[in-house]
Amino acid sequence: MSVAFPLVFWSALAGGLWFSRKQPVFWPLLALALLLLFNQVFTEGFFHVEVRDGHLYGTLIDILNQGAKVMLLALGMTLVIATGGVDLSVGAIMAIAGAVLAQRFVGAGWSPGLAVLAALALAVLAGAWNGLLVAYLRIQPIVATLILMVAGRGIAQLITDGQIITFENPTLVYLGNGFFLGLPFTLTLVLVMFGLTALLTRRTALGLFIEAVGDNETASHFTGLPARQVKFLAYVFAGLCAGLAGLVAASNIKCADANHAGLYLELDAILAAVIGGTALTGGRFYLAGSMIGALLIQTLTQTLYMRNVSADIAPVPKAVVILAVCLLQSPKLRERLARFGKRRPA
Repeated sequence: MSVAFPLVFWSALAGGLWFSRKQPVFWPLLALALLLLFNQVFTEGFFHVEVRDGHLYGTLIDILNQGAKVMLLALGMTLVIATGGVDLSVGAIMAIAGAVLAQRFVGAGWSPGLAVLAALALAVLAGAWNGLLVAYLRIQPIVATLILMVAGRGIAQLITDGQIITFENPTLVYLGNGFFLGLPFTLTLVLVMFGLTALLTRRTALGLFIEAVGDNETASHFTGLPARQVKFLAYVFAGLCAGLAGLVAASNIKCADANHAGLYLELDAILAAVIGGTALTGGRFYLAGSMIGALLIQTLTQTLYMRNVSADIAPVPKAVVILAVCLLQSPKLRERLARFGKRRPA
């Protein structure tokens, strides 16, 4: 398994690079491939995958499992950014969802299903609050979502009464620690959400509406597009994705930690979308690129951990890699580098 898996993996990755060589996702995919190549050469056991009790285990599986939260956040963040906005509150919404899940199940004695629905409902409500402020009250997105970013953790603390609420229910624990078809269930959740999002945005007119609003909201409004509704729904969807990520985070550690759940993950979600080719100015977006960006961030984080890089120093190489990928995505920079390479001495 440990010998055959890398061969299949590298073949699939090489095929992905070939087919995406003229697409914006090429550069983050190339960066991910180079990072994986570095680990294959210098990090012992990085590609080792084994089967235990019918489940796959290994570093690559851990990356997929731990990166699921950022991938879920990146889906919603991509659509929000595509409308010309940004959502800084998704980390706080994660904390709220986890707090509601634990409090309703442990404190109120609700069934696991009802507790999950209550958590997702409040996450959607939080997203709708952001959408109301941005789309209808015309508050700047960074200011509107910063309000919930600050207040959200206070709300989560109020829900849990400032306590860390633990739970051991098999159903709730399965969300973040279970396996489906040999792989972590979190990966199945990500694939389902990605498939639904891609279906809605690429097989219906919704994707074109989002890109049109992001390119020019005023022109979209005068052509008859429901620009405000599109923006509102983008923030609602981001709230739903954050709620799902919050459930996964709470299930991972079997408790609701209002102080640390989702802390700073909004930054990783924004970076994943930008690395994947979605411009912060709005317009064209790339869901697959955001997924690759999230995997790149998680792979880089895992690499630094395995190389025993101090947590105080880790953000520096992480920032350097992200900056390099973003620069390579710049058409103007690539044009200048190409012209520089063609220069010949007199």
